[in-house]
Amino acid sequence: MQSALRLFHIYRVAARYRLGELLAPVPRARTLRWLLKLPFPRHPDLATLDRGTRLRLALEELGPIFIKFGQLLSTRRDMVSADLADALALLQDQVAPFDGAVAQRLIETALGGPITQHFKHFDSTPLASASVAQVHTATLHNGESVVVKVIRPGIDKVIADDVALLHRSAAIVEAHVSGGKRLRLCEVVRDYEHVIFDELNLLNEAANTTQLGRNFQHSPLLYVPTIYWDYCRTNVMVAERIHGIPVSRVAELRAAGINIKRLAETGVEIFFTQVFEHSFFHADMHPGNVYVSREQRDNPQYIALDCAIIGSLSKDDQQYLARNLLAIFKRDYRRVAELHVECGWVRPDTPVHAFESTMRAVCEPIFQKPLSDISFGQLLLQLFRTASRFDMQVQPSLVLLQKTLLNIEGLGKQLYPELDLWQTALPFLERWQARRLSPLSNFRKIRERLPEWLEQAPKLPELIYNALQEQSRGPVALRALQERTLELERRYRQSTHLCTALAAILGALLLFWVLR
Repeated sequence: MQSALRLFHIYRVAARYRLGELLAPVPRARTLRWLLKLPFPRHPDLATLDRGTRLRLALEELGPIFIKFGQLLSTRRDMVSADLADALALLQDQVAPFDGAVAQRLIETALGGPITQHFKHFDSTPLASASVAQVHTATLHNGESVVVKVIRPGIDKVIADDVALLHRSAAIVEAHVSGGKRLRLCEVVRDYEHVIFDELNLLNEAANTTQLGRNFQHSPLLYVPTIYWDYCRTNVMVAERIHGIPVSRVAELRAAGINIKRLAETGVEIFFTQVFEHSFFHADMHPGNVYVSREQRDNPQYIALDCAIIGSLSKDDQQYLARNLLAIFKRDYRRVAELHVECGWVRPDTPVHAFESTMRAVCEPIFQKPLSDISFGQLLLQLFRTASRFDMQVQPSLVLLQKTLLNIEGLGKQLYPELDLWQTALPFLERWQARRLSPLSNFRKIRERLPEWLEQAPKLPELIYNALQEQSRGPVALRALQERTLELERRYRQSTHLCTALAAILGALLLFWVLR
């Protein structure tokens, strides 16, 4: 019942802002456009609002999940028009705030005692306001400048209703739409549910911020603000206030003398370092969360904010992803096809030569092109279309990474469209692979696992005896054992706890609907 009411509310808001005209380029949306023209009460200022503002206001009214979708779209100027991108960019840190007096009461309740007990000065006017929380500036009694982040009151109920609707929609698609199971939308939504509710606990964000800062503690590439743990609670977080230039203000960056080409290359290096060196990457890299230091001009330094959404890869996913990327960069499409079969991303009986040919047709046209001429959104769309021929399933463990890559691409196109992504990324991947395969690295791995192996050694004879007994019972038992082993492997690969954002689930639903 709640899901139905929420769906009706979404429809009513879309009709109220007359969003049907945005679907004009989609031929299959004729019926939906007609429904959105039904005589619902219009917004009182509708006649004076351009379409970008109407879309932004509608997403704000619908809540955090829709706001995050708008944030992603704002970075994709290759996918949406400039007027829509400019309007949606305001969702990064200029969502309509809630009352500062309410924020102050929430902070006093969380920390215990009046605001003056904890802060020498507190500004009740928000510095920035986003989908889940808003930020106020303050000064500690020792004179340090800080920002105070506080969760919006009542936002958990709105998110719970939206997640329930996503669960229902995903189940319907998987059960009733041809090929729907391949999208694994139910699994994607379950992962996203963990992410969005973790985001409502600011202690998680504080811990993520501390870990990210520790990972880059000795690196000049990325600065992460200090967390003041004595002032952190589930709905309140206090962090060092930073002063930098928002990464989206390219003209201001140039005026400050920042080396824009080097800045773009540094962004790629930070991304791959987080994914492959640390297996801990900031997964909400829209421009509102990324600043640039004014200090280092020739070797620019990024500043990362809002670490609520963090992604991680298992070692197996890291290795398969790196090997796939290296093979693609070197145009070894046969190896790409073999790796997809080997890691279980496509069926074991997939004809390798056919998959190789498909990958060549998709990837070859994008080489020798600068970033300005490449769209990973379009590339993923083409891969999605062709992979359906081979029953390739969506990998929940990589969906969040794909979403982050789209954010990075959007930032890169704003900063330095001439960036040669291949020449920037390939040396990093080659160095990482060489270190991973070096004798010293393998010796360290053996040394780490040796105590575990020694502990398991006494059990080895019993395991061998049991295996031989299973084999002696005949082919049927052996086949059953093999099937159980394959099932355990499949479950292991699916047990990763990476999560996605709304862009992934809505994108997959919309994409399948357009292509079916």
